[in-house]
Amino acid sequence: NIGLDQEFFFVPRSAYARRMDLQMTGRTVMGKLPPRGQEMSDHYMAPPNQVALECMKAIQDECYKLGIPLRTRHREVAPNQYEFAPMFGYATSQIDQNLMVMQICDEVSSRYGLACLFQEKPFAGINGSGKHNNWSVGTPEGCNLLNPGQTTKVTGNPEVFNAVVACIVSGVDKHGDLMRMSIASPGNDFRLGCMEAPPAVMSTYLGPDLTKHLEAYMAGGTADYKPSSRMLSAGLENIAAFDVPAEDRNRTSPFPYGGCRFEFRAVGSSQNVSMVNTVLNTITAEAFASYSSALESGKSPKDINMDLLNKHFKVVFNGNGYSEEWPEEATKRGIWRIDSAVEAMKTTSSDKNVKLFENMKVMSKTELEARENIMFVHYYGMVEMEALSMIDMIVQQIVPAVASAGMDTSALTAAAKTVQDKLAAVHHEGDDYKKAVIARELRLEVMMEARDVCDAAEAACPAHLWPMATYKELLFLDSQQDGNGNTTVMGQY
Repeated sequence: NIGLDQEFFFVPRSAYARRMDLQMTGRTVMGKLPPRGQEMSDHYMAPPNQVALECMKAIQDECYKLGIPLRTRHREVAPNQYEFAPMFGYATSQIDQNLMVMQICDEVSSRYGLACLFQEKPFAGINGSGKHNNWSVGTPEGCNLLNPGQTTKVTGNPEVFNAVVACIVSGVDKHGDLMRMSIASPGNDFRLGCMEAPPAVMSTYLGPDLTKHLEAYMAGGTADYKPSSRMLSAGLENIAAFDVPAEDRNRTSPFPYGGCRFEFRAVGSSQNVSMVNTVLNTITAEAFASYSSALESGKSPKDINMDLLNKHFKVVFNGNGYSEEWPEEATKRGIWRIDSAVEAMKTTSSDKNVKLFENMKVMSKTELEARENIMFVHYYGMVEMEALSMIDMIVQQIVPAVASAGMDTSALTAAAKTVQDKLAAVHHEGDDYKKAVIARELRLEVMMEARDVCDAAEAACPAHLWPMATYKELLFLDSQQDGNGNTTVMGQY
């Protein structure tokens, strides 16, 4: 089973129409930050913008007609950022339905004068968007194997839940490279490790309750795990305190246990999560198969659990995944850390991973090599579109605007040439992997330097001469609408 939290941005369509980069690539390749961002958390805590709310209602209505129940809708952290979450279900149907939801969001939003952005990082300086993949594994009869009470009741054996967790922990430790590969979407280049999404370190969070239980279990304690609860007070006399589970996922972990499920938080918002769940299911199936073989050889469940946990517990990290120290500590522990998306893609057809997928009869070496190559082509193709958009915006829009203001344009012209030259290097290379490596340098080094030049020009150029929609115009629906919800102040200061 999976449940997918789908995050996205709504921006005024009139402003979207004045951004070549958003239209061509889904993200802004330049843009000076506005005076206000998400510092006050006012967007996160506020009721939805009324136009956005009506749009979301219409999206839910269209989805419901197709049998897709989007159960929740709410604002998210960044200005103009929102989220839908459906009722969980079988992975195959949920993946297909999520793709339909994205298409419906794109189509319906235009009726309300909005454009829906699914790219992971459409704007610099504020949070990007994810598609949190809430994953659990169960039996055909409906027993959720990650629900300790339910599992123990159905099986009569408290060792079963420990066995399931031990298998999953071992899978994360052994195959963190594949988990990193599965989230290596181009947009995640700018999102992972930016205090809004976990870093490119594949660890898991079990929480203090479960961790304490397993540590005691490894020291010879009881097998029976009973999650505790705590009383939560609203701090108001007229609202009574209420009981909540002690288990809660850690937002800084890429793969936290949150009670009855693991949440793969590092997944990107634009992704088709087929590969994500293929990886999770395959590494878990391999662990279960290995466990079964050990049982059949005569080992006891307790001994197998202890072996797995003692060997792989290093991958459990309950601390702050956003801390600067954690990636270095993870490296010392021997946990998978692959900072480059391109290098993560390259692990798809490694000997270890070919053996995994072939032994589990999921994919052949040929299929894995083909998928790996497609990922390279997708990556450098996306970067090419971004680079060409940046060049056109500089040459055709920014240089004329800045020149009309009597400002020097030499730095802008030089920046465009630098991007063009690096893009030529991508085109000149014949090997797809090497093209992707060069494209990553173009994107994260050359284009970032060119962006600094463009953003400085925007800061100095008179507002009435700037030729494209600004972050201020794109990000604040509430302040850009009249009493009827019409966006009437685009381009006005």
